[in-house]
Amino acid sequence: MSPQRSNRDELLEGALRCLERLPPERITARAIAAESGANPASIAYHFGSKDNLVTEAAITGLDRWLEEIAASLGDVAAVDPATRYRRAGEAMERTRRRHAGLARTFLAALAMAQHDERVRELISAGFARTRPSVARLLGLGDDRTGDDAAGLVLSLFYGLLFQALLDPGLAIEGKRMQRAQARLRSLLPESA
Repeated sequence: MSPQRSNRDELLEGALRCLERLPPERITARAIAAESGANPASIAYHFGSKDNLVTEAAITGLDRWLEEIAASLGDVAAVDPATRYRRAGEAMERTRRRHAGLARTFLAALAMAQHDERVRELISAGFARTRPSVARLLGLGDDRTGDDAAGLVLSLFYGLLFQALLDPGLAIEGKRMQRAQARLRSLLPESA
C-alpha cells in the first residue's frame, strides 16, 4: 500500500496541474482547490497564501524539470563536460514548450519577489538548492567556482526561456546556440 498523500501535497500537485494549463492570472485559490479536491481555506493554513503556494509549486516544477533533463541524459558521468552541457541544452530545448506555463508563472513570481519577502525567500532557497544540482549534472565541480558556473548556466537558461516566452522567434536552439556559444568563447580570454 502506498503512503497516503497529505492535504498539503494534494494542494501542491493541484497547483502544478493548474500551472500546466492556466495562465498565471487565472490560477486562483478556487481553481487550485478544485484541481486538488481540497478546501480553499487549507491553502492559507498550509502555505500562508495562494501566492506562496503557486511560487512553491513553480519551484517544485522547475526542480522536477531539472530531474527530467538529468534523467534524459542517462549516464553522463562517462562523457566530457562539454558533451554533458550540449546534451542538457538539447534536452531543455525538447521540453521547453511543454513547460511554458510553469515558466510564465515563475517569471510572474520573480516580479512579485521584489515586493513579497516570503516569495523572495522561496525563490532564493530554490536557486541555492538548484545550483549544486546543476554543477553536479554538468561536471562543473563541487566548489564555489562550480556553484558560480552553475549560476551562470541557470542565468542563460532562464534568460533564453523568458525571451522565448515573449516571442518564440527569440528562441536560440540547435546549431544557432552552438555558433553563439563558440562566438562567446572566442571573446572570453582564458584565465587562471
